[in-house]
Amino acid sequence: MHVAADVARRRLERGVLLNYPEAVALITDHVLEGARDGRTVSELMESGRTVLAPEQVMRGVPEMIDSVQAEATFPDGTKLVTVHHPIAPSAGPAPGEVVVGSEPVELNPGRPRVTMVVVNVADRPVQVGSHFHFASVNTGLSFDREAAFGYRLDIPAGTAVRFEPGVEREVTLVPLAGLRIVRGLQR
Repeated sequence: MHVAADVARRRLERGVLLNYPEAVALITDHVLEGARDGRTVSELMESGRTVLAPEQVMRGVPEMIDSVQAEATFPDGTKLVTVHHPIAPSAGPAPGEVVVGSEPVELNPGRPRVTMVVVNVADRPVQVGSHFHFASVNTGLSFDREAAFGYRLDIPAGTAVRFEPGVEREVTLVPLAGLRIVRGLQR
């Protein structure tokens, strides 16, 4: 981390805008070094937000860094320090930002749906991602796997559903898209 932060400092000195990993490294280094110097968690959470200004990083970087977390060694032990929104957002839209209308976005419009009851019979939580073939999920989940073959959860892309131990839950599934060929799974 120190080496990456040192590279970031040298780039700043040359007037080079920092990218995501460089910005995170510099903020993390600030927290780690501040802890060694005896500063408090709350001081570092606050001062971590002043390490970089939006004009010192590439466009879109402030919006990418929601928080930075570092396990830092303080005089009284190791503590997790979270710096929320460490760089103020830059003016204007971020690169690749999608601005949607005020109407809700419909998930999987026109796709057939099935619902089924799932019970986590395992002793620990099981999390299933949005595009994972549902019939092949962790065997700690009990449900009709044959009926779920070729389906995935009907939830936004990149999200997941968490199944707590012993809890029964109803889920909605949609068919996998594309050629619907599922290879190498647990069937």
